[in-house]
Amino acid sequence: MGQEILPPSGGDDDHIQPVDLKAALEQRYLAYALSTIMHRALPDVRDGLKPVHRRIVYAMNEMGLRPTSAFRKCAKIVGEVMGNYHPHGDQSIYDALARLAQDFSQRYTLVNGQGNFGNIDGDSPAAMRYTESKMTAVSELLLEGIDQDAVDFRDTYDESNSEPVVLPGAFPNLLANGSSGIAVGMATSIPSHNAHELCDAALHLIKHPDATVEKLVEFIPGPDFPTGGIIIDNRDSIIESYRTGRGGFRVRARWQTEDLGRGGYQIVITEIPFQVQKSRLIEKIAELLIARKLPLLEDIRDESAEDIRVVLVPKSRSVDPTILMESMFKLTELESRFPLNMNVLSMGRIPRVMALNEVLKEWLDHRREVLQRRSRFRLAAIDRRLEILGGLLIAYLNIDEVIRIIREEDEPKPVMMARWDLTDNQVEAILNMRLRALRKLEEFEIRKEFDELTKEKGEIEALLASDDKQWQTVAWEIGEVKKKFAKATEVGRRRTQFADAPEADEEAIQQAMIEKEPITVVISEKGWIRALKGHIADTATLTFKEGDGLRLAFPAQTTDKILIVTTGGKAFTLGGDKLPGGRGHGEPLRIMVDMDNDQAVLTAFVHDPSRKQLIVSTAGNGFVVPEAELVANTRKGKQIMNVALPEETQLLVPVNGDHVAVVGENRKLLVFPLVQVPEMSRGKGVRLQRYKDGGISDVRCFAISDGLVWEDSAGRTFTKNKDELAEWLADRATAGRTVPKGFPRSGKFTG
Repeated sequence: MGQEILPPSGGDDDHIQPVDLKAALEQRYLAYALSTIMHRALPDVRDGLKPVHRRIVYAMNEMGLRPTSAFRKCAKIVGEVMGNYHPHGDQSIYDALARLAQDFSQRYTLVNGQGNFGNIDGDSPAAMRYTESKMTAVSELLLEGIDQDAVDFRDTYDESNSEPVVLPGAFPNLLANGSSGIAVGMATSIPSHNAHELCDAALHLIKHPDATVEKLVEFIPGPDFPTGGIIIDNRDSIIESYRTGRGGFRVRARWQTEDLGRGGYQIVITEIPFQVQKSRLIEKIAELLIARKLPLLEDIRDESAEDIRVVLVPKSRSVDPTILMESMFKLTELESRFPLNMNVLSMGRIPRVMALNEVLKEWLDHRREVLQRRSRFRLAAIDRRLEILGGLLIAYLNIDEVIRIIREEDEPKPVMMARWDLTDNQVEAILNMRLRALRKLEEFEIRKEFDELTKEKGEIEALLASDDKQWQTVAWEIGEVKKKFAKATEVGRRRTQFADAPEADEEAIQQAMIEKEPITVVISEKGWIRALKGHIADTATLTFKEGDGLRLAFPAQTTDKILIVTTGGKAFTLGGDKLPGGRGHGEPLRIMVDMDNDQAVLTAFVHDPSRKQLIVSTAGNGFVVPEAELVANTRKGKQIMNVALPEETQLLVPVNGDHVAVVGENRKLLVFPLVQVPEMSRGKGVRLQRYKDGGISDVRCFAISDGLVWEDSAGRTFTKNKDELAEWLADRATAGRTVPKGFPRSGKFTG
């Protein structure tokens, strides 16, 4: 087994090396995974950009496309990005560029686009040869200080140029604009936020570095999506999401009712959840309307122009708008969940899921480092200028001698350096000086500049020596950004609001999602179920499989819940709209619910939550159960009566009146007060009547004031009033007396 397998020998096999396939695959896949994570899918926590976006913004800066300059063709920009920095497909670059210009995708756009850049209906942008763009104020903030050694640069892919590893990022871009991407084995999904709120939280974090997520959520209550909408999560779940870096936000469309007069109204939707395509949303609602899944809705119209305006027409003026909208939220993308997974590149190289406070801290640390680097850069520039100004002052003080040396010496440079102890740079500056600069005024200007620069140098040195001063400066910079994007401005105002989902009746919402139609439920002896359209009085025309027959049939509506009780004491619930149609013989109940093979259907009926039922076993035990307790939400059903074979659940009768009449198989009748039977949601029950052998035959609940009524086999009705029933009245669990004259031979109250 350990023998090495070599490829077949050929003419030129000098350079063939055997490689372990597993190791080779692991190595190559890891390289691919790391490349995807680092250079494609995950944003950097410091500037919130992925490499392609960073390269687009940097290339536009290099092309001089400032907010105040003219627009340039996107094809030119894409070509520049692709040729110099990003050796990938032009279409992928243009898609990324177009997205940065879409105000429905980006909360604060980085690109100012001119032309067709797509729309919220999901239409694509025009080709890049038709569209034009330039930077926005946000891009300018992200690049502020790029030419002052604020960040590290690295070689581009062909080493002919250099590009920034990260941008200075004066704008809190990661959280302000959000990000989403799928890497290998990990993904990221960050919603956009309000810049004003982010700045407030960052300023608080500078003053209180140990601030908790709970405290920061006071400043940042939640995301702020470009398309608005309403977040309906509670504060605790939002805090939990921000603390762990994982979670999600439920966003709903914003809607209002418009009065049409005479009691009529229509619902107008003005904002839809983020990343939901309007045209697709309307298509889906129209499909549900045709499929009759939205019985409360009459019609849907798209009346949008620049702003969104989708009109929903209710079926009638009596429809409750809240219940209609709740049913829409359940079935359509008018409510959608935006996931939160703050998986970002920490320090530019470590992918990890971060909490809200960690993300803001890393951005602040980056801003401080940028400040330090820019300050050192400025300090070096001041030192160079002060050196030159010092040389120029010496030249002014000795101007005649300088002129003489320049006129008479063959090599004036070394002579001047030796004479006044000047540096090479100082002498170069003196030699390059123009004659017109020899005026007396210039000396004054140089002294003034020298003093100002010396003062600035002192300030920068003090700044670099003090942590407090550095944080004060960072806070001032953030304050300036906050002013620019304040909530009072149009771009800065909060678009997404918060609200609690209205407390609507779940039952009513479920009903609202089903078209109400009359049906007749038919169950056969062998347990096959079907629903025929309409209410059918004559069941004699129904057909069944060979050897099968009618067990029971009753009228219902598609909106009803159908309760089925088995001989094993179990209750199952089926929706009237979920029953198989009347064509053929229906379906076996055992396919629809988990019913044991040794159990049969005892009874089935339409659920009425206000009713109670008396459930009785063959042995004569029973109890009262509220009908609401019989409802089961799963296929498994609900065990109501505890029975073990050979004992079974035999009877289920509605509770009414104040007394119970029980007839045994021994033809003995017992009447006792209903209050003696306990009300339970599950159990074995109590003994209703005592038997030496045999069991129960029938039971009935009735009002003693109306008397006990039964029918014989000929259809005649007998009534025994309270006085006539005196000899059968006793306590529960006694034997009772022989049935009165005229009682049916079947032992049932209905002969």
